[in-house]
Amino acid sequence: MGGTGSPAVYRKSWLKQAGYDKLPTDLPNFLKLAQELKKMGHPSGFALGNAVGDANAYAQFLLWAHGGALSDENGKVAINSKETIEALKYGKELYQTFIAGTLAWQDPSNNKAFIAGEISLTQNGVSIYYALKNNPATAELAADTDHAPMPVGPSGKRPETALILNAMVFKHTKYPNAAKEFLRFMMEQEQYEKWLTGCLGYWAQPLKAYAQSAVWGTDPKLLAYRDACGTEFWNGYKGPISQASGAAIADYVIPQMFAAVSSGAATAEDAVKEAERRAKRFYR
Repeated sequence: MGGTGSPAVYRKSWLKQAGYDKLPTDLPNFLKLAQELKKMGHPSGFALGNAVGDANAYAQFLLWAHGGALSDENGKVAINSKETIEALKYGKELYQTFIAGTLAWQDPSNNKAFIAGEISLTQNGVSIYYALKNNPATAELAADTDHAPMPVGPSGKRPETALILNAMVFKHTKYPNAAKEFLRFMMEQEQYEKWLTGCLGYWAQPLKAYAQSAVWGTDPKLLAYRDACGTEFWNGYKGPISQASGAAIADYVIPQMFAAVSSGAATAEDAVKEAERRAKRFYR
């Protein structure tokens, strides 16, 4: 039915105070911005706990931006690489700019911290902005909130993926033809357009024609979410989508690897070996 992206969410006024008119598009300047914001008393905050959406999104951003991957094209575990080591070292530096407590953050945690004015920069779906925009008490904060793609690394590709909302028909259904027809019906413009617009950009279309949907013209701040289903990465990248790739995500192999290094509990070399060992339990 759709997919939700995880671009950066930030306070525009605080970026300007730090000397930036917009979010940097490269990793070195992104780190410099976060360091400057921390000096000003406006730390950033990215989930490093067992957060299904946010922690996997952040950890995989770091991995993919540096050219790393969980597995290769044939589905063989490939996380133990120099690219992953570089990603872990960068992540540790970026972690120094975080608000305390991100190692225990769940999916709602960064939403709460951003709305409370405790952090200046995070990575999230449109839910933060949605909550701010639809509450008169937070209208000023909504006006100061904006979104942008996460910075790009050596790969040159946008290091994000979409959290997919699946629509499916179970084999045991009594009415398979009716169920399939309903799904087809829901993807027609008359129905899908209403659904997509009602989501205020939280879900992006899997069909390219709906990139012209009215919702994407209602607010320029939503455009960072429009092409979520068109990114070139997926859970388990570079290998096939499989039970193994799903299990590695569910077991938080990549986020816990980054959390171990960022917190100082393990060296990059030890953490990547442990992640490799854990991933191989699923990739057999």
